[in-house]
Amino acid sequence: MNPFELRRSVRSLNRLRHIAKVLTQHGFGHVVARMNLARFVPVWMLRGKHAAARIDAKPSTIGRHLTEICTELGPTFIKLGQLASSHPDIVPEEILTSLRSLQDDVAPFENAAAMETIEREVGRPVSECFAWIGDEPIASGSIGQVYRARGREGKDLVVKVRRPDIDETVKLDMQLLRWLAESLETLVPELAIYRPTMLVAELEETLTREMDYVNEATSTDRFAAWFKGEPGLRIPKVYWEFTGSSVLTLEALSGTNIDKLPAAPGADGEAVDRSLVARRLVNCYLRQIFDLGRFHADPHPGNILVKPTASVGLIDFGQVGTINDELMTQIIVIVYASVSQEVGTVIDTLADMGAVDSGTDRRGLHRALQTLLDKYHGLPIKRVQIGRLVTEFTDVIRNYQVAIPRDLTMLLKAVATMSGVVTRLDPDLDILELLRPRLMHAVKQRFSPRAMAREAGTIGWQLFNIARQAPRQVRDMMRRLAGGQWRLHIRHENVERFTQELDRSSNRLAFSIVIAAIIVGSSVVVSADSALTLFSIKIQYLGLFGYLMAGILGLGLSWAIFRSGRLH
Repeated sequence: MNPFELRRSVRSLNRLRHIAKVLTQHGFGHVVARMNLARFVPVWMLRGKHAAARIDAKPSTIGRHLTEICTELGPTFIKLGQLASSHPDIVPEEILTSLRSLQDDVAPFENAAAMETIEREVGRPVSECFAWIGDEPIASGSIGQVYRARGREGKDLVVKVRRPDIDETVKLDMQLLRWLAESLETLVPELAIYRPTMLVAELEETLTREMDYVNEATSTDRFAAWFKGEPGLRIPKVYWEFTGSSVLTLEALSGTNIDKLPAAPGADGEAVDRSLVARRLVNCYLRQIFDLGRFHADPHPGNILVKPTASVGLIDFGQVGTINDELMTQIIVIVYASVSQEVGTVIDTLADMGAVDSGTDRRGLHRALQTLLDKYHGLPIKRVQIGRLVTEFTDVIRNYQVAIPRDLTMLLKAVATMSGVVTRLDPDLDILELLRPRLMHAVKQRFSPRAMAREAGTIGWQLFNIARQAPRQVRDMMRRLAGGQWRLHIRHENVERFTQELDRSSNRLAFSIVIAAIIVGSSVVVSADSALTLFSIKIQYLGLFGYLMAGILGLGLSWAIFRSGRLH
């Protein structure tokens, strides 16, 4: 989308006006003005106390303001804030801390609308689907809300129902967010390091996935099949006959949130074996990462339910990360290069991922990574805290504007979160000791003679195709050259802004000339013979009317220039 073009409608302009006002109220008026949105904000907000209260440079203050902005602007922006909070590679930790406090807690919609959605999606009356369903939701978010229910066979269920109007709301907000992100990178280039267009594109992908409950149902069903028969691990069953794009029906798992686990045995005398729970969680994630290539990307304590003595339940598979063979190979290379202190190999592998470009300070990045590796080199494995190591690594790549792939970002976040959960359960568990055999096995698989021969065969086939197609491509190129069909395309950055400003200046100049002409004409009319009339009206009165019109138009032009903030 061109950052200077926006599809205009009453709803989009009203929404844009609201966004501009909220940003200004929270100290971002200077950004609003630079994005040419000042016309949507009352001038007293841009030049009054809100401009004087411009936010300071403290990241914690910026984070607090951003959190308040997302909360005021509603569900889509709350999702954007939550997404940004999962990007330690882009956003400073002080801002992340504030954004993580964002709660996806939205007022529930009417129960009747939810029941109507269930009946339309399932094609049957609610009374035929469930023996019982709650009158009120137990949780409500921006995408939908959740009900407790009981199936006809007596099983406890949870039913997710999507909001009826969420599609239009997200569609409008995403259009505005795409325009705002592109405008922000173009007009406020110092903020481009936060990669707003990338965040918005990722948000759109996330919302598209989350709004179709079939995606979550499929992921849940796959993980349930993969871990079927795994001792001490539970994943909810999907009831497909009561599931669709707007409704998701799952088995309700029993258990206690990890944060609420009692230290002592419960009333029934059973206690949770924390050490075994921790070990099962680690093994579960290692299998997801190394064997399945897919992993639960949001393992916070609320999504882990524990029953005595060590039964672990995983819920909420709305966020799932993917690790393909290429990414896994790159991760393994980075890990082994880090252990061997080969910082150059680490940076080259990041470049292969597309994370390092020509603008990256490679020397500075090399020094920072070398310092980080020196800190942990030779340290006993038990002393290495994975969560802290991940945080320090993301700090380095953020400081040098290294944009790692989304799936790797999700993996780092999941690993850091899981490490924190496991440490709380069993501080003595050596996660790296459990990781070592998995890593060694993955290395043998990917760098065995058979795997290398298979890779060489693939590369050979690709080179053969290039050689086979080269003559035809050269012949076609020469034909186009001989026929005069070659064209040279030149793209000038910010030429749209220059054209827009030129048009605006030309319009103001033309408007000024018209005002001057009215004043001159009115002066001639006023000085004319007083006996002259037009439609029985003295012609001098028409001159006075011309002065009045010129004054009104002049004041309007002055107000427009004043609002633009370009008086000097």
